Amino acid sequence: MQAAELQVIAGGGITAPLTEIVPQFERASGHKIIVRYGTAPELIKMATSAPLIDLAVVPQDVLKDPAARARFTPELPRDVARVRIGVAVRKGAPRPDIGTPAALKQTLLEAGSIASIPASATGTQLAEIYEELGITAEMKSKTKPQPSPAKVVEAVANGDAQLAIFGVNILMDPRLDLVGPLPAELQREVIYAAAIALGSKEPEAAAAFLNYLLSARAASVFKARGMSPG
Repeated sequence: MQAAELQVIAGGGITAPLTEIVPQFERASGHKIIVRYGTAPELIKMATSAPLIDLAVVPQDVLKDPAARARFTPELPRDVARVRIGVAVRKGAPRPDIGTPAALKQTLLEAGSIASIPASATGTQLAEIYEELGITAEMKSKTKPQPSPAKVVEAVANGDAQLAIFGVNILMDPRLDLVGPLPAELQREVIYAAAIALGSKEPEAAAAFLNYLLSARAASVFKARGMSPG
Protein backbone atom coordinates (compact mmCIF):
# COMPACT_ATOMS: atom_id res chain seq x y z
CA MET A 1 0.00 0.00 0.00
CA GLN A 2 1.36 3.41 -0.95
CA ALA A 3 1.94 5.91 1.85
CA ALA A 4 -1.08 8.15 2.37
CA GLU A 5 -1.99 11.26 4.33
CA LEU A 6 -5.16 10.76 6.34
CA GLN A 7 -7.45 13.55 7.53
CA VAL A 8 -9.06 12.50 10.82
CA ILE A 9 -11.56 14.27 13.08
CA ALA A 10 -11.72 13.20 16.72
CA GLY A 11 -13.36 14.04 20.03
CA GLY A 12 -11.30 16.18 22.39
CA GLY A 13 -11.75 13.61 25.15
CA ILE A 14 -9.70 11.04 23.26
CA THR A 15 -6.76 13.37 22.58
CA ALA A 16 -4.28 11.79 25.01
CA PRO A 17 -4.47 8.21 23.73
CA LEU A 18 -4.50 9.30 20.08
CA THR A 19 -1.42 11.44 20.69
CA GLU A 20 0.32 8.16 21.54
CA ILE A 21 -1.43 5.83 19.10
CA VAL A 22 -1.06 7.99 15.98
CA PRO A 23 2.77 8.03 16.00
CA GLN A 24 2.78 4.26 16.61
CA PHE A 25 0.61 3.72 13.55
CA GLU A 26 2.62 6.16 11.44
CA ARG A 27 5.85 4.32 12.25
CA ALA A 28 4.30 0.93 11.55
CA SER A 29 2.48 1.89 8.33
CA GLY A 30 4.39 4.78 6.77
CA HIS A 31 1.14 6.75 6.55
CA LYS A 32 0.76 10.30 7.88
CA ILE A 33 -2.23 11.30 10.01
CA ILE A 34 -3.52 14.81 10.61
CA VAL A 35 -6.05 15.02 13.45
CA ARG A 36 -8.47 17.85 14.19
CA TYR A 37 -10.17 17.72 17.58
CA GLY A 38 -13.46 19.22 18.71
CA THR A 39 -16.57 18.98 20.85
CA ALA A 40 -19.62 17.09 19.56
CA PRO A 41 -21.24 20.16 17.89
CA GLU A 42 -17.90 21.14 16.34
CA LEU A 43 -17.35 17.60 15.05
CA ILE A 44 -20.82 17.51 13.47
CA LYS A 45 -19.97 20.76 11.69
CA MET A 46 -16.62 19.33 10.53
CA ALA A 47 -18.25 16.14 9.32
CA THR A 48 -20.91 17.94 7.33
CA SER A 49 -18.85 20.83 5.93
CA ALA A 50 -15.19 19.82 5.68
CA PRO A 51 -14.31 18.84 2.10
CA LEU A 52 -11.63 16.31 3.06
CA ILE A 53 -12.21 13.73 5.79
CA ASP A 54 -11.01 10.16 5.75
CA LEU A 55 -11.95 8.91 9.19
CA ALA A 56 -13.82 10.00 12.32
CA VAL A 57 -13.03 8.85 15.87
CA VAL A 58 -15.86 10.55 17.68
CA PRO A 59 -18.46 10.17 20.43
CA GLN A 60 -21.43 8.11 19.26
CA ASP A 61 -23.61 11.20 19.59
CA VAL A 62 -21.88 12.70 16.56
CA LEU A 63 -22.76 9.73 14.36
CA LYS A 64 -26.37 9.85 15.58
CA ASP A 65 -26.77 13.18 13.83
CA PRO A 66 -28.43 12.32 10.48
CA ALA A 67 -26.44 14.84 8.44
CA ALA A 68 -23.13 13.72 9.94
CA ARG A 69 -23.96 10.03 9.67
CA ALA A 70 -24.71 10.44 5.96
CA ARG A 71 -21.07 11.40 5.36
CA PHE A 72 -19.75 8.00 6.44
CA THR A 73 -19.90 4.45 5.13
CA PRO A 74 -23.25 2.72 5.71
CA GLU A 75 -21.62 -0.12 7.65
CA LEU A 76 -21.99 0.21 11.39
CA PRO A 77 -19.18 2.29 12.99
CA ARG A 78 -16.81 0.37 15.23
CA ASP A 79 -16.62 1.21 18.93
CA VAL A 80 -12.97 1.76 19.81
CA ALA A 81 -13.02 3.08 23.40
CA ARG A 82 -15.29 4.20 26.20
CA VAL A 83 -14.88 6.24 29.35
CA ARG A 84 -16.88 6.83 32.53
CA ILE A 85 -17.71 10.24 33.96
CA GLY A 86 -15.92 11.31 37.12
CA VAL A 87 -15.36 14.16 39.55
CA ALA A 88 -12.05 15.83 40.41
CA VAL A 89 -10.81 18.61 42.67
CA ARG A 90 -7.65 20.68 42.76
CA LYS A 91 -4.59 18.77 43.98
CA GLY A 92 -4.64 18.65 47.78
CA ALA A 93 -8.19 20.02 48.15
CA PRO A 94 -10.68 18.19 50.38
CA ARG A 95 -12.35 15.30 48.57
CA PRO A 96 -16.16 15.53 48.67
CA ASP A 97 -18.43 12.53 49.09
CA ILE A 98 -19.80 11.23 45.78
CA GLY A 99 -20.26 7.60 46.85
CA THR A 100 -24.05 7.52 46.50
CA PRO A 101 -26.57 9.45 44.39
CA ALA A 102 -27.71 11.31 47.51
CA ALA A 103 -24.14 12.20 48.47
CA LEU A 104 -23.32 13.32 44.93
CA LYS A 105 -26.43 15.50 44.83
CA GLN A 106 -25.47 17.16 48.11
CA THR A 107 -21.89 17.71 46.92
CA LEU A 108 -23.08 19.29 43.68
CA LEU A 109 -25.53 21.57 45.48
CA GLU A 110 -22.81 22.69 47.91
CA ALA A 111 -20.18 23.28 45.21
CA GLY A 112 -19.39 26.88 44.46
CA SER A 113 -18.62 26.24 40.80
CA ILE A 114 -18.25 23.30 38.41
CA ALA A 115 -16.10 23.12 35.29
CA SER A 116 -17.51 21.00 32.46
CA ILE A 117 -18.36 21.20 28.76
CA PRO A 118 -22.15 21.37 28.34
CA ALA A 119 -21.71 21.34 24.52
CA SER A 120 -20.16 17.87 24.46
CA ALA A 121 -21.16 14.23 24.61
CA THR A 122 -20.26 14.24 28.31
CA GLY A 123 -22.31 17.39 28.78
CA THR A 124 -25.35 15.67 27.28
CA GLN A 125 -24.91 12.79 29.73
CA LEU A 126 -24.49 15.21 32.64
CA ALA A 127 -27.69 17.02 31.71
CA GLU A 128 -29.54 13.69 32.01
CA ILE A 129 -27.92 13.01 35.39
CA TYR A 130 -28.81 16.47 36.70
CA GLU A 131 -32.39 15.96 35.57
CA GLU A 132 -32.52 12.57 37.29
CA LEU A 133 -31.26 14.19 40.50
CA GLY A 134 -33.73 17.07 40.14
CA ILE A 135 -31.05 19.78 40.17
CA THR A 136 -31.03 21.02 36.57
CA ALA A 137 -31.80 24.64 37.45
CA GLU A 138 -29.24 24.79 40.25
CA MET A 139 -26.49 23.36 38.06
CA LYS A 140 -27.03 25.96 35.34
CA SER A 141 -25.96 28.71 37.71
CA LYS A 142 -22.99 26.73 39.09
CA THR A 143 -21.56 25.45 35.81
CA LYS A 144 -18.56 27.22 34.31
CA PRO A 145 -18.61 26.08 30.67
CA GLN A 146 -15.21 25.34 29.16
CA PRO A 147 -14.24 25.19 25.47
CA SER A 148 -12.10 22.04 25.67
CA PRO A 149 -11.14 19.16 28.00
CA ALA A 150 -7.77 20.80 28.70
CA LYS A 151 -9.57 23.94 29.88
CA VAL A 152 -11.73 21.87 32.26
CA VAL A 153 -8.55 20.71 33.97
CA GLU A 154 -7.02 24.18 33.97
CA ALA A 155 -10.12 25.79 35.48
CA VAL A 156 -9.90 23.60 38.58
CA ALA A 157 -6.10 23.52 38.75
CA ASN A 158 -6.04 27.34 38.70
CA GLY A 159 -8.81 27.67 41.29
CA ASP A 160 -11.34 29.15 38.88
CA ALA A 161 -13.74 26.28 39.60
CA GLN A 162 -14.15 24.02 42.62
CA LEU A 163 -15.06 20.78 40.85
CA ALA A 164 -14.39 19.28 37.44
CA ILE A 165 -16.88 16.80 36.02
CA PHE A 166 -15.80 15.06 32.85
CA GLY A 167 -14.39 11.80 31.52
CA VAL A 168 -12.14 10.18 34.13
CA ASN A 169 -9.34 9.92 31.55
CA ILE A 170 -9.17 13.72 31.30
CA LEU A 171 -9.29 14.13 35.08
CA MET A 172 -6.23 11.88 35.55
CA ASP A 173 -4.02 14.94 35.54
CA PRO A 174 -1.22 15.55 38.08
CA ARG A 175 -2.67 18.96 38.92
CA LEU A 176 -5.94 17.37 40.06
CA ASP A 177 -7.08 14.72 42.53
CA LEU A 178 -9.60 12.36 40.98
CA VAL A 179 -12.32 11.88 43.59
CA GLY A 180 -13.71 8.96 41.58
CA PRO A 181 -16.30 7.96 39.01
CA LEU A 182 -19.96 8.80 39.52
CA PRO A 183 -22.03 6.28 41.50
CA ALA A 184 -23.01 3.20 39.51
CA GLU A 185 -26.70 4.10 39.72
CA LEU A 186 -26.06 7.33 37.80
CA GLN A 187 -22.99 6.43 35.76
CA ARG A 188 -22.93 6.99 32.02
CA GLU A 189 -20.23 6.12 29.51
CA VAL A 190 -19.13 8.18 26.55
CA ILE A 191 -18.41 5.74 23.74
CA TYR A 192 -16.02 6.69 20.93
CA ALA A 193 -16.68 5.11 17.55
CA ALA A 194 -14.65 5.12 14.34
CA ALA A 195 -16.15 5.40 10.86
CA ILE A 196 -14.67 5.81 7.39
CA ALA A 197 -15.85 8.77 5.33
CA LEU A 198 -17.72 8.02 2.11
CA GLY A 199 -15.62 10.58 0.27
CA SER A 200 -12.28 9.31 1.56
CA LYS A 201 -9.54 9.38 -1.05
CA GLU A 202 -7.58 6.86 1.01
CA PRO A 203 -10.15 4.25 2.14
CA GLU A 204 -7.59 1.44 2.46
CA ALA A 205 -5.31 3.48 4.68
CA ALA A 206 -8.32 4.68 6.68
CA ALA A 207 -9.41 1.06 7.18
CA ALA A 208 -5.88 0.17 8.27
CA PHE A 209 -5.92 2.90 10.93
CA LEU A 210 -9.38 1.85 12.11
CA ASN A 211 -8.13 -1.72 12.50
CA TYR A 212 -5.10 -0.44 14.40
CA LEU A 213 -7.43 1.38 16.81
CA LEU A 214 -9.00 -2.02 17.53
CA SER A 215 -5.65 -3.75 18.04
CA ALA A 216 -4.20 -5.04 21.30
CA ARG A 217 -1.46 -2.41 21.16
CA ALA A 218 -4.01 0.42 20.94
CA ALA A 219 -6.07 -1.23 23.69
CA SER A 220 -3.09 -1.09 26.06
CA VAL A 221 -2.79 2.66 25.41
CA PHE A 222 -6.49 3.25 26.04
CA LYS A 223 -6.28 1.36 29.34
CA ALA A 224 -3.18 3.26 30.45
CA ARG A 225 -4.98 6.53 29.69
CA GLY A 226 -8.04 5.71 31.81
CA MET A 227 -10.32 4.41 29.05
CA SER A 228 -11.77 0.99 28.30
CA PRO A 229 -11.08 -0.39 24.81
CA GLY A 230 -13.92 -1.43 22.51
